Amino acid sequence: MRGKLITLEGIDGSGKSTICRLLQDEKRFSGCVFTREPTTSWLGDAVNRALRSDTDHIAELMLFLADHADHISRLIRPSLESGSNVLSDRYSASRCAYQGATLAGLFDEPLDWVRSLHKGWTIDPDLILLFDIDPLVAVKRCGDRGERSKFEKMEFLNKVRSNYLRLAAEEPSRFVVVNADRPLNEVKDEVFKIIAHELEGRE
Repeated sequence: MRGKLITLEGIDGSGKSTICRLLQDEKRFSGCVFTREPTTSWLGDAVNRALRSDTDHIAELMLFLADHADHISRLIRPSLESGSNVLSDRYSASRCAYQGATLAGLFDEPLDWVRSLHKGWTIDPDLILLFDIDPLVAVKRCGDRGERSKFEKMEFLNKVRSNYLRLAAEEPSRFVVVNADRPLNEVKDEVFKIIAHELEGRE
């Protein structure tokens, strides 16, 4: 039996990475394969270096895609085919949301263009948990310093959030939107319940 692919998505400061770490500590999910994008491979390292430098946005996107392709062939597909369930901290929706915002102005519909580059070879998740949060709250959580950088980050994250919500609206059967602007324990309990139901068929 093929395993299931569940991905955790959201803007910076949404708390999804914290929840992902808590999932790894939960005994009932101990049989899952936990991973993330960018990956820890040399391709993932190249992505992170590009993000820290003044890299052309299209070149940056191509590095993301190369890392994603390697991730699928090296870990995602073999794990799913062996029957293991996979939980990934970020996946293809991150690319559509973030690069869809980064490339705004270069294409009429940048989100659609980025999404089209995945067709025919990626593996679509069975479930996407979108940690939705007000960018103002998210930026405060991230602890950004300086009003200018804070404003610029908020403006960008608003675009990213809009892209995420558009994706969720277009694929309601795949996305579950989680209100992440709540105490951690409340978010954790809801997410654990959703994932347990998806993997084990129970509440």
